[in-house]
Parts: sequence; structure tokens; C-alpha cells
Amino acid sequence: MQRVYDFLRRHPTLVDSFWAVCLVLMTGAWLIAVDTAPEDNEHAPLTDVAKTIALVIGIGYAVVVALRRRYPERMLLVAGGLGVVQVVVDSSPGPANFAMLVVIFTVAAGDVPWASRLALIGAAVAPVVNQLRWPSASENFVQQTVGLAFLTVPFLLAWVLGDSLRTRRAYYAQLEERAARLERERETQSRIAVAAERARIARELHDVVAHNVSVMVVQADGAAYVLDSAPQQAKEALTTISGTGRQALAEMRRLLGVLRTGDPGAGSEYVPQPGVEQLAELVEQVRGAGLTVSFEVAGSPRELPSSIELAAYRIVQEALTNTRKHGGPEAGAAVRLTYADGELQVLVEDDGRGSLPELYEEGGADGQGHGLIGMRERVGMTGGELDAGPRPGGGFRVRAVLPLKTAA
Repeated sequence: MQRVYDFLRRHPTLVDSFWAVCLVLMTGAWLIAVDTAPEDNEHAPLTDVAKTIALVIGIGYAVVVALRRRYPERMLLVAGGLGVVQVVVDSSPGPANFAMLVVIFTVAAGDVPWASRLALIGAAVAPVVNQLRWPSASENFVQQTVGLAFLTVPFLLAWVLGDSLRTRRAYYAQLEERAARLERERETQSRIAVAAERARIARELHDVVAHNVSVMVVQADGAAYVLDSAPQQAKEALTTISGTGRQALAEMRRLLGVLRTGDPGAGSEYVPQPGVEQLAELVEQVRGAGLTVSFEVAGSPRELPSSIELAAYRIVQEALTNTRKHGGPEAGAAVRLTYADGELQVLVEDDGRGSLPELYEEGGADGQGHGLIGMRERVGMTGGELDAGPRPGGGFRVRAVLPLKTAA
């Protein structure tokens, strides 16, 4: 049965044609009944010409029913024309006139305003014309008025039902369009979230690789240089390389945990996110790599949002990595962390030869210029400000202001 229903839904004209045939058969039966009616009945036997005209009009209405969904506006005009012909040739209404109700409903359910308005006018005028053209001699004025009212109701009801169906279809279409739009927006937001997460992980990978690998390279070079002359220093350098490598592996495991599960909290069992409390360890690590660094904390330390702590740590880490790579062999750096009202200020200065931002942008850590770009992205995510550029008299300065209220 489901296949039959699907077939009928795919071929509405076939269904309408079936009802059109039924309408022709009903018209034929009506003509036979009128032809065999008693002579004193109001419906006296029709002449052959009248029967032929009524049958042709009935076939015309059947065509209207058969094609109502394929050509609704045209069939409305055809039905109106057939009605005019009936009035002109004095062919009294019969079962075929039921097609008027059908076409009025069909047009009212469509999306053509002028056709719907014309159908409403026809629904109001047709009963009046019928009552005036073929009045009943056995009814008084009151009965005729009541009959007119009862005849008008089906016509108007057909239009109202069709218009209600049109409104409901439009409402469902709007709901479907809204659902599709929300689905597209949700997919877009998902893609944006994925891109943002990928960018965040890329920044983390950049910071981990840039700092730890560069420290390991510097220590390895130093160990190779003093291996014969100062074995103890070479041993210390190798120890630093080992510790730095383990730290890099731990952070890489955390990031890989995020990639595998899609949960930012994944991988936390390996190592916590670095924060301002780890800056002292970072400075000591950089000092061990041969860079002179001073570290100062101003203001009253207090608990900070994790995003602010991570941003501050990565900014200092990246700035010191750039100093070590581009500041020259005799460069020194100073790190200052200031707890102000409603904000955290991070200042990293060096006195190296890298007086131009290009020296820091070129090669950052990976030769692709992601050093300062990553800093700006981190600061931008917290709603803060970043100022990076050459210092008066030489060297480079990185200053970041991270608002605590926005981050919280």
C-alpha cells in the first residue's frame, strides 16, 4: 500500500483524471435522471440539444478537475468561462458544477495572489448568479434567501480551506528554511571552532618547538665545543638537554591528547598548562642556555585566569627565544611581570643587535614568521594589547597588557 500511495503522490494528474471520469459519469447519470423525470417536476425532460450542451459543459468541467493542479490559474478561467456559457445558454447547474468548488480550493491553496482573489470573487458571485438565473418557483423570498446563504457557504468554505492550506504550507516551508539555515550556521560555527582549535594547537606546538628545541640546539653546540676542554660543563649541558627534551615530550603528549580526543582538557594527566608560576623555571632554563636574563615581579601576585597565565608564559617564552636566536652572542634580557588593577602587564626587553622587527619575524622559531604573529593572536584572544618593536638605542621590546576582567 505504501508503494501505491507513493505512486499516487508522484502522479497527481492521474488521480485528478480518475475523479474527472467520475464527474462525467455522474453528469451522464444526472441527465438520464432528468430525462426520465415526471413532466410536472421542476426538472422536466431536456431536449436533445440541451442534453448535448449539458454533456459538453460537464466534460469541460471534468477537464478542469483533471488539470487543476497542473494549470490552476488557466483552469480557473476555463471554469469561469463555462459558468458564463451556462448562464447564456440557460443550461441549469448539475453535478459537473462541483468542479467550481474544487478549482476554487486549488487556486486558493496556490501562491498566485490575483488568481486567489479572483477565486474569492467567483465564490461570492456564483451562488447569487445561480439564484437569479434559475429561481425556484415553489419558494418564497425568505426561502430563496436562506437557500442562497446555504449555497454560498460551500463556495466560501472551499476558498477558506484552500487559503488555510496555503498559509500552513508557507509556515512549514519557513520552518524548514529556518532549520536548514540553523543547520548551515551550526556547521559554519563548527568549522570556525575547529579552525580556532587548530590555530590554538598550532600556537602551542610552535611555542613548545621554538623554545625547547632551540635550547637543546644551543646546549648541544656548547657541549660539543667544550667536550674535550671542560667535560663537566659538557655534562651539565647534556643534563639540560635531557631535561628540556623530557619537558618538550610532556607538552607534546598533552597536545596529542587534545588532538586524539578533541577535548581541551585531555592530556592534562601528562602535564598542567604552564602559567606565571613557571616563569622562574623558564628564566632559569634560559640562563642555563647561556642567555643573561633578569626577572622581576611587581605588584601583589594573585590568582589569575588560566588563559591569562598561559598567554603570559608563552609571550615571555617566545620573546626570550627570539632574543636568543636573533639578539647575538652578548645579548641580555630583562623580564618584568606587573600585577596592576584589572590587568597583568608583561614586559620583555633585550639589548641585542636585533633592532628591527624583521629580524624577529623572519624565522621566529620555524623560519615562517610566526613568532610575533602568535603573540598577537594570544593577546587578541584575551582582549589585550601588544606592543612589539625596537628599543631606543638598540635592542627589542615586547610589552603586553592582559585585562583580567575580560579574561574572567
